[in-house]
Amino acid sequence: MLELAIGIILGCCALGAGVAMIAGIGPGIGEGNAVAKACEAIGRQPESKGNVTSTMLFGCAIAETTGLYALVIAILLIFVAPNMLINVLMRALGR
Repeated sequence: MLELAIGIILGCCALGAGVAMIAGIGPGIGEGNAVAKACEAIGRQPESKGNVTSTMLFGCAIAETTGLYALVIAILLIFVAPNMLINVLMRALGR
């Protein structure tokens, strides 16, 4: 019974980490789209290169934080959460 509960905890933490890493797809698509639109804008009005580039870099930096947050959550789910949840289970069972 205890081994099954520990297996479920470990499996759910691994599944949650995998789902969290799906969030890494969004920043990649968003940053690629932003760079494409910035290149179009610079192609249309080359004199606005400085403003477009700085705005694009700021937007890409903000978009990248989403992927970094997902990575941090996945690392926590893999390395921290299983031990913490197993300790809670042990305390609940009185062991």
